Amino acid sequence: MLDLDRNPLPDQLGYLVLSEDGSVHASGGELENDERSANIISNLLTLTESIDPAIFTARSCRKVSIVFADHSYTICLSNKRIYVVKKRNRPETSANSGIESDNHSILA
Repeated sequence: MLDLDRNPLPDQLGYLVLSEDGSVHASGGELENDERSANIISNLLTLTESIDPAIFTARSCRKVSIVFADHSYTICLSNKRIYVVKKRNRPETSANSGIESDNHSILA
């Protein structure tokens, strides 16, 4: 399992590791014990499956990014786990990243 406590990703602010049903297995940083964010992320993944089964088949989405002006969430599915990393955006990468006028975007 990815050890985000001992080996954090560059600019990592926090992380969650969830089971497929949304229960928290591990957490740290700004997302430590953040059940609210875990529920929102689990519901978001469920929503992607209910949009259009012809486009989003069950668990076909492997990575979702939610990008704000100063931080982003990257959500990845692997080995029946959901990995969430909250990262600080670097100014040079967020300047031309296609962020909408309301300072956020969702990439799937």
